[in-house]
Amino acid sequence: MNKPLRRIAIFCGLLILTLLIRDNWLQYAKADDLAGDDENRRVNIARYATPRGDIIVDGKAITGSVESSSGDFKYKRTWTNGAMWAPVTGYSSQAFGANQLEKLEDGILTGNDDRLFFRNTLDMITGKKKQGGAVVTTLNAAAQKAAYEGLGNKKGAVAAIEPSTGKILALVSTPSYDPSKFAGTSGSDEKAWKAVQKENNEDNPMLNRALRETYPPGSTFKVVTAAAALENGEVSGIDDATKTPDPYQLPQTTTDLTNEHGECKNASLRYALMVSCNTVFAKMADNVGNEKMIDQAEKFGFNNDELDTPVRAAESIYPEDNAPQNAMDGIGQASNRATPLQMAMIASAVANDGKLMKPYMVDQLRAANLDTIETTEPQELSQAVSSETAQKLQKMMETVVNDPQGTGGNAKISGATVGGKTGTAQHGLNNSEKPYAWFISYAMVDGNSPVAVAVVVEDGSAVRDDISGGGLAAPIAKDVMKAVIDSKK
Repeated sequence: MNKPLRRIAIFCGLLILTLLIRDNWLQYAKADDLAGDDENRRVNIARYATPRGDIIVDGKAITGSVESSSGDFKYKRTWTNGAMWAPVTGYSSQAFGANQLEKLEDGILTGNDDRLFFRNTLDMITGKKKQGGAVVTTLNAAAQKAAYEGLGNKKGAVAAIEPSTGKILALVSTPSYDPSKFAGTSGSDEKAWKAVQKENNEDNPMLNRALRETYPPGSTFKVVTAAAALENGEVSGIDDATKTPDPYQLPQTTTDLTNEHGECKNASLRYALMVSCNTVFAKMADNVGNEKMIDQAEKFGFNNDELDTPVRAAESIYPEDNAPQNAMDGIGQASNRATPLQMAMIASAVANDGKLMKPYMVDQLRAANLDTIETTEPQELSQAVSSETAQKLQKMMETVVNDPQGTGGNAKISGATVGGKTGTAQHGLNNSEKPYAWFISYAMVDGNSPVAVAVVVEDGSAVRDDISGGGLAAPIAKDVMKAVIDSKK
């Protein structure tokens, strides 16, 4: 063979070898990635070739499937009261993908999860069509409805937790969206999708405010500052004088901090929480110091960027700060930020004698034949405070609700002991925007707490002077707690 032919032969051989390597790499190394790629149309065709399994609340399906009228996708996802449940389920769209439980538990819902292999093999042998499994949630339908209707046309969020287990009982965000409106591929689905995108809708209805939005927690954070003061020995008794001036000069500044209500000079922790004295809790935060304040906040769940419910919650922040900022962080302002779920976790830990349980919203995963594939076991995140401190905090929070001077009277429930804390959080440059109304609480029945709640309301339509945690948020929390209590009777 002459030299030019030999070179051509070698070159062609290298091309064939390259093609063989590429073919094997695609078939083996990249097979799983390509098969699961959302851009692979065959994946979506297979996903919607059979009815999806359902997401279950209180033993009833809140989702379903209907046959599509046209196109390659045989079945389309449906929801019952979609806007109410969207913060829990997320969406599953033939055109726009999926999120939240619909995405995270897609393998179970489609029947493609590896744990269903044996069941699917039997069905194939017997000629039975493959069926999706079910996702059984921890949600309480009555509590979800109370939260959703309580928020109404207001912008805000509600998170409710069972303190002893961490089960999420309600998770609402408003304004919301109905995922059924863009579950298909038609022109109307595309129009509905565009209408709820942030760039086209300033209310951003697809934002899950309960899990993914952080707010200044305002005076509701004073519960954490009180916990830090008690745990670090800055005060011993909740009725002892705190030696706090009024006004209080922020450390290292000439700026005076004042109070909205009450006689806060030398006020006790109990009284200060009841009427929400800024001066007392700013001084306590400064006395404890930034490092120990961070430590206490983290025991309640702050600064955790891996909190999965299984939907991941945004990280709530208690920051490293200088002395004056740390004092303001201690009253829930400055750079202090929290999700509604995080604030519900604080109330939950107080109600549970200081033990913080990890919040979760999936109780079980089941096969189509109702066999249990996986059950979520309650998990302790931390001992946020000692049981002794927790009981002191309970007495303080119950005074907020029960004393005539307290700011949380709108949360009282007949036949239950309720503890709470109001908050009105400033935001905007120089407090230029309307404040956020907060309320965190728990209810006790026969010595046990079935529910802890956090409510935040961004009511842009309210008169500024009428915005308060006790006025806007506490009645919603009351209705949610009552719904949980009534459902257990």
